[in-house]
Amino acid sequence: MAFHKLPFSLLKRKNSRFYYVRFKDSAGNYMSAVSTKESDYEEAVKIAWQWYSSGQIPDGEKKKTLAEKSFLHELSKAEITESEAPKILELLKRRGILKSYVRAGAKNDIPAADFFRDFWDWEKSEYINERLRQGKKIGKAHCMTACRYINSYWIPFFKDRLLGEITRQDLKDFLAHLQGLKNGSSSKNQIWLAGSQALRWASNNELLEKDITAGLTGFAVRNKTRAILSPEIVSALFAVEWPDERYKLANLLAMCTGLRLGEIRALRKCDLGEGCLYINHSWSDVEGLKSPKNGEPRIVQLPFPELSRRLLELAEWNPFDRSMEAFVFFATIPGKPAEHKGFLSALHSALEKVGLSEQEAKKYCFHAWRHFFASYMRDKVSEKLLQEQTGHKTLAMLEHYSEHKTSGDDEKIQLAQKELFGSFVENAGISFSRQRLYQNIKTSCMDKSGIYEHGRTERKP
Repeated sequence: MAFHKLPFSLLKRKNSRFYYVRFKDSAGNYMSAVSTKESDYEEAVKIAWQWYSSGQIPDGEKKKTLAEKSFLHELSKAEITESEAPKILELLKRRGILKSYVRAGAKNDIPAADFFRDFWDWEKSEYINERLRQGKKIGKAHCMTACRYINSYWIPFFKDRLLGEITRQDLKDFLAHLQGLKNGSSSKNQIWLAGSQALRWASNNELLEKDITAGLTGFAVRNKTRAILSPEIVSALFAVEWPDERYKLANLLAMCTGLRLGEIRALRKCDLGEGCLYINHSWSDVEGLKSPKNGEPRIVQLPFPELSRRLLELAEWNPFDRSMEAFVFFATIPGKPAEHKGFLSALHSALEKVGLSEQEAKKYCFHAWRHFFASYMRDKVSEKLLQEQTGHKTLAMLEHYSEHKTSGDDEKIQLAQKELFGSFVENAGISFSRQRLYQNIKTSCMDKSGIYEHGRTERKP
């Protein structure tokens, strides 16, 4: 029953003893009914007039103005085109009502978890495909590490959010979350980069309207001076007997050439030259043989005939591969080099043998040989020659030096190596017993249960 003289109508619903009031919107159309919670008609009219006069209409547990209800009612009935929707949403953002929004079917209407995972997926990632197509370097191991950071930190934090829902404030909150973790600053920075790099790419490729990472930085890192051994300790280190002569040879090689561990593990018989080594590859446990760190092969001088002979001897004793592709530091599994941990643990054991405590010995990593080599060679040869030997490639050096060597450069490097490291090599006295070598290889690659770490059943060389 409606009364047209009133600016509203009153009616009763089936199965309800209360009167409901319906007000009109600005276009003159009735809006949804609101219960007066009065069963008496006259009392219901009074309630309706009070609401109409005050302009405050109950809406659940809250109240809305008549203008608000009218606006929402008209908006719910209006036909909004796809082009008008963003304008309305942007208006709400400008008024501070929305922090962000995601339009159905938009590029950013995807789960953030799926986006982050796919970004670092070697098979699915558009970003990775772009880099490979452009000839830029990116490694599978790096992508796998980033995936672990995404799964362990980013996805648990953002959970079921859509990509387009992530705001700049959310990223600030995430950085505050990382700040509270026990991880070191370098680790936190790697975690931050795994996701922020993906978000920057999303902005550059129009998945996001703007770069929400702009101006946000990670964590300050105090660069620790890497410990390098003194010449006195190095002399004692290579003079003592090592349980496994392979690792003594590898450490000695790193000391006098500055080679990275991955480059030493990747050495094959075909890489052994006369007085030099051809560094064509590095070894990754994820990717196998890959290009050296800076993407370019190089020739490293090795003016120590005894070391060359021992390297060749090792390669020729590889029982799984008699070809020129045989690994020098081979493992029990054909086509794979020795495990990386053996090189470092042997170094630590030898350092303890010459008098260092276990704690002191662990301060020195295998990469410290690279710093040892560079530190002492720097005073003997030019930066250009040292750069060619170590494979360092910085923008400053590329701009400053030409890529061409001059006559006599190799001899200068060899002379410096002999002068600095010759006594260490001479006193090392490396010699191999085939039986002891195979036993060491077998033992170092086996766990306590007698199963090889590579996952194969026991196999004798």
